[in-house]
Amino acid sequence: MTRRGSYAKGIAKREQILTVALELVARQGFRRTSIRDISEAVGLTQAGLLHYFESKDELWVEVLRRRDAIDDAADWDAHDPAELLAAIVRHNAEVPGLVQMFVNLSAAAATDPEHPAHAWFRERYEKFRRVMAADFRRMQEDGRLRADIDPEKLTSVLLAVSDGMQIQWLFDPSRDMAAHVELVTRLAIAEVAAVSAS
Repeated sequence: MTRRGSYAKGIAKREQILTVALELVARQGFRRTSIRDISEAVGLTQAGLLHYFESKDELWVEVLRRRDAIDDAADWDAHDPAELLAAIVRHNAEVPGLVQMFVNLSAAAATDPEHPAHAWFRERYEKFRRVMAADFRRMQEDGRLRADIDPEKLTSVLLAVSDGMQIQWLFDPSRDMAAHVELVTRLAIAEVAAVSAS
């Protein structure tokens, strides 16, 4: 019984750490949030905090995973995958620290297969491509997307625009990330609208 209680307390403490880390990064920024900040906020030493994670980078990956779980549970009121992506990107502008974290970790993970975030990013992109491409195929079947557009390529382009605009936005917050995602989508559906009107 004691073991089960300790296990439950361990899970609860890990959840608290992730919640606090997510809030601190969103509010203070990725580079300005230290392990010390998080450990002090949850009443642990730095070593005690890292007892719950294999490394500092693994903590950051779990924070991103938590962010995605929250985003997945949200009601975005989107009618197609591009509209959903634009809504998420628009929301990201409200949490610049998490955008900083995503950009920093994605660059590190893309260039180092041993990085703790590498597998997570790879799986995340595979999931997004699979789900969004399937939604775009349904749009083609409904006549809402040009038939000559490859759904997988459109998905990859939208993800590239989204990620690239996040980098540009970090340099210049006046850049509207979501508007660029929406522009690509409008180009893909423009011919459908023109044909329907004639």
